[in-house]
Amino acid sequence: MTTVTDIDPGGRPRRGEHRRAHNPNAVGRRPSEVTAGRIGLYAFLIFTAAFFILPLFVMIITSLKTMDEIRAGSGILALPRGLNFDAWVKAWTSACTGLNCEGIQVGFVNSMKILIPSTILSISLAAWTGYMLTFWRAKGSTILFAVLMVGAFIPFQVFIYPLVRVFASVGLFGTLPGIIIVHTIFGLPVLTLLFRNFFGSLPIDLFKASRVDGANIPQIFWHIMLPMATPMLVVAVILQVTGIWNDFILGTVFAGLDNLPMTVQLNNIVNSTTGEKEYNVNMAATMITALVPLVVYFFSGRYFVRGIAAGAVKG
Repeated sequence: MTTVTDIDPGGRPRRGEHRRAHNPNAVGRRPSEVTAGRIGLYAFLIFTAAFFILPLFVMIITSLKTMDEIRAGSGILALPRGLNFDAWVKAWTSACTGLNCEGIQVGFVNSMKILIPSTILSISLAAWTGYMLTFWRAKGSTILFAVLMVGAFIPFQVFIYPLVRVFASVGLFGTLPGIIIVHTIFGLPVLTLLFRNFFGSLPIDLFKASRVDGANIPQIFWHIMLPMATPMLVVAVILQVTGIWNDFILGTVFAGLDNLPMTVQLNNIVNSTTGEKEYNVNMAATMITALVPLVVYFFSGRYFVRGIAAGAVKG
């Protein structure tokens, strides 16, 4: 039973006291003793964090060093003598990607040209398909969903050669529309699964009530279902942005020489240097290439978790 001394000045029971009132054996706070399991857990977390942070740290400090510092052999973990962004400027404006010495900015522009339409198209088609597979059970919809799922779990490398032949026959191979279509196609299966599971978690009565009120299928999707699917839209955007931006194989095969994405340009910078290898420029180009996924992760990571919890794993 809660006594007067168990009440804080705001009139609420002190933390842990409400549990003791119902269970006298309840413990108010976690045990403070150090156990072997706790030591092992923290050691594992520290090791995992260091495993991912250490390469990032090395890239940053190397990109800020001059070539004289690197040649001096002070150590890969040695801090730079000062903040020198010359390597970053060169990587962006004048690093050579083969015969072209306009820096990695060319790849950045190409990646944006590929990323924006591919993301919009794949998410739009997947949201509509997932919605229709959930609320409009047409004949053959189950078979269609099964085919999409098969496509989601087959390695995309299996489809590269057939797609090359098909795209070459219709004049899309090595073009910007061609690489956009490829990313849209490969993004559809997983995104459709996510949207179908999300819409399947919503009450069917919501759809039926809208139909009774006179709304048609597209109106229900646009005005009711899509606004409710905001968490899933965020998840889809994160998945597509990181997946398309980090792609290398599809960009190498389908983009063509005039539309090579940033990852392919980075590979050309690292492997086309003649004479002395400029490690600071290479590291700077790598960091610039990784900035977009890093920004997406740091600013929208929590929304990704919320979106997953809102229905991405339900079904």
